[in-house]
Amino acid sequence: MNSELFNLLGIGNLDPAYLFIAAFVLILILLVLLIVTRVKFRKLEKKYNKFMQGKEAQSLEDEIVGLFHDNRLIRSENEKNRKDIIDINKRMARTFQKIGLEKYDAFNQSGGKLSFALCLLDESDNGFLLNSVHGTDGINYSYSKEINAGMADVELSGEEKKALDLALGSTSR
Repeated sequence: MNSELFNLLGIGNLDPAYLFIAAFVLILILLVLLIVTRVKFRKLEKKYNKFMQGKEAQSLEDEIVGLFHDNRLIRSENEKNRKDIIDINKRMARTFQKIGLEKYDAFNQSGGKLSFALCLLDESDNGFLLNSVHGTDGINYSYSKEINAGMADVELSGEEKKALDLALGSTSR
């Protein structure tokens, strides 16, 4: 087949069967691309329909504005919670967190270890030591000693030292 157009393009002696094969391959490639595009379009269409769920543009806009408003409220509440946690942590530092209790028999004759030394300390090892001595006459005598930075300002008995050491050795939970 001899064509002026083919001669002009420089393919005048080309067998037309090659052109048909090339056109057929091109059509197959385009068909595959069309199928792939259609599958992707269906997935996108499903996502779009799920997103819209029968909503009109105005109701969708209202929904988005509502979400932004909710987001602002959540951020505000989150900031308030963060400040509250900081405040709670500051307050916790001043609460008694370390405890030491030593029970003992004050006069080695009453039995039952009815006397005790109780030490309560905060995070900075400040607090007090309470000693309750059960007397032989059945009366309890209680007194306290101040503790600053883990040290007493007066001399401690052996039981009081044990209670203080127990409190200093305990950790906050």
